[in-house]
Amino acid sequence: MSLDLVIVGCGGHGREIAQLVGAVNAAATRPPWRLLGFVDDHPAEQNRKRVEAGGMTYLGPLSALADLRPQTHLVLGLGDPRVRRAVGGRVDALGLPAASLVHPAATVGGDLVAGEGLVVFAGARITTNVTAGRHLHVNQNATLAHDCVVGDFVSLHPLAAVSGDVELGAGALVGAGAVVLPGLRVGAGATVGAGACVTRDVPPDAVVKGVPAR
Repeated sequence: MSLDLVIVGCGGHGREIAQLVGAVNAAATRPPWRLLGFVDDHPAEQNRKRVEAGGMTYLGPLSALADLRPQTHLVLGLGDPRVRRAVGGRVDALGLPAASLVHPAATVGGDLVAGEGLVVFAGARITTNVTAGRHLHVNQNATLAHDCVVGDFVSLHPLAAVSGDVELGAGALVGAGAVVLPGLRVGAGATVGAGACVTRDVPPDAVVKGVPAR
């Protein structure tokens, strides 16, 4: 029997997650998810039209979650870690379970220990002895290597490469095509810009970019 699922956020990231759900269902003998639709407090009109054009449903603002059955799962379809954390705090109060979704074209080590709400897109690679918190999002073709420790609400954008034995603090973001070299720490709330190469520790809440990242 399929489990009901709602995506929080109907922007581009949320709609990509809807495609991920479709891929997971298509690869399974019994589709595990029944996607009810999206909730979003302030959806852009264009995003609502794109949801409807894709044959999906906009269910209303976040307050609509209170009307769902308690077994309904949620996934946070919000690309910005700061927004994801803020909205996550609101929906946590409802007590609805968070879904974890791994695309069938991703590779995830069997010894991964991750909190609820994990989202891993097509082509992503998570290797061995990785420990992650809640609501980690690993985007298309990003890599997370051995022995990394990852906090809650972290985002790896497409083609980001996190080397082994790296620590990513809660809410950190590693931008598209960026590289974090082995053994380094990226502090909580820090942002590594697209295409950057991190060669030394990044302080909490810092924004670094360039090669080497500064």
